Amino acid sequence: MKNLLIFTAFLCLFSQQIFSQQTANLLEKDLVRRIEVTGSAEIEVVPDVITFSISLKEYFKDEKNFKDKVTIDVLERQLIKAVAEAGLPKESLVIGGITGYRDYQGTRKRPANFTQSKQYELILSDLKKVDNILSKVDEKGIQYTNIQKAEHSKIAQYRKEIKIKALQAAKEKAMYLLEGIGEKLGDPIEINEVDDFSNYPVYAAQANMRMFKSAPDTADAAPDSELEYQKIKIGYKMRAVFKIK
Repeated sequence: MKNLLIFTAFLCLFSQQIFSQQTANLLEKDLVRRIEVTGSAEIEVVPDVITFSISLKEYFKDEKNFKDKVTIDVLERQLIKAVAEAGLPKESLVIGGITGYRDYQGTRKRPANFTQSKQYELILSDLKKVDNILSKVDEKGIQYTNIQKAEHSKIAQYRKEIKIKALQAAKEKAMYLLEGIGEKLGDPIEINEVDDFSNYPVYAAQANMRMFKSAPDTADAAPDSELEYQKIKIGYKMRAVFKIK
């Protein structure tokens, strides 16, 4: 019983010391003169990895009588050739999907025709070659086109650089604010990432496709576009707390 009382007294004393130390730390923290600021930085970059989707679909030259079908193989060869002539590597064009359906020509009593379509993904460093490529494919065989995504190959590196610049901006702000009242900046106490206000291009579910008057075998193809794609904005805010000397 005596040992239990001694242990209990020791435990109470130990707990009181811990509480006193925590209280002292909190008081010391409150007594530290500090300044809290936020800094921001941003950059805009043109995407250099763009995934462009193209869907080709078989069609009948004689639509009324469902005759003279232009097959998917013909359309695909036109697309592959156009991509190669644009100077893009073979690996930049891949198949993203294959679909098909049977058309019963109005009633199920008539012979059915199977129509196939293929979806392709074209990886580009920019979109300036797209007009030229599409102008060399039979326009009636192009079902739709759209931009799936646009990225930059060095996006991770840019994010790091912008965060550092935002933090440097916070430090610079703290310095000139303190200089205005005759004080000097001390060591950092706390650093937090406050906000990511990066903006990526918004893609429509289906982009408007430019229709070309020239046929695939026409000598004059559409020229490359001179317009750049919408830029990616990368921006961050950083919060920093510094001691005041």
